[in-house]
Amino acid sequence: MTDSPHPIDVHVGRRLKLRRSLKGMSQERLGELLGLTFQQVQKYERGANRIGSSRLYEIAAILEAPVSWFFDGLTGRAEGAAPAGLAEGAAAFDPEGRAPPRATAEVSPVQTREALEMVRAFNRIGDAHVRRRLFELTKALAALTYRGPD
Repeated sequence: MTDSPHPIDVHVGRRLKLRRSLKGMSQERLGELLGLTFQQVQKYERGANRIGSSRLYEIAAILEAPVSWFFDGLTGRAEGAAPAGLAEGAAAFDPEGRAPPRATAEVSPVQTREALEMVRAFNRIGDAHVRRRLFELTKALAALTYRGPD
C-alpha cells in the first residue's frame, strides 16, 4: 500500500480549497463550523486525509454547494476502482472490452489566483444588470481572443 493520496481525494481537496476561497472563508472558520482544527481542514485540502461522506455533506452545506460540485472535472474511473457495473450507462462500456479511462485530478485554470480574484470582484458587484452585462462583455472578448484579430 502506498502513502500517497488517492487522485480523487486530491481533486476533492482542491475543489474544497477553491470553494472555501471563493466564499472568502478561512481554514480556521471552516474548521470551527465543522468542529475541527484548521490543520484537519488543511489535510482535507491536500487530499492527505479522505473526507467521509457525512463530512462532505456538512462541508457542502456550509459552503453552499451541491456535493457533486466537489467531483466536477473528474473523468473516467480512478486507479484501483472497480470496473463499470450495470448501474452505469452504455457509454461506460467499451465494445472491445477495454477498461474505461482512469480519473485524473489536474489543476483547473479556475484555480489560479487571477481567476479567484476576478470571481471575488465580480461577486461584489451589487447590480444584477451590471453583472450580466459584464459577463456578456467577457464572453465577447473571449470569443475575439479565440478567433484572433481580423
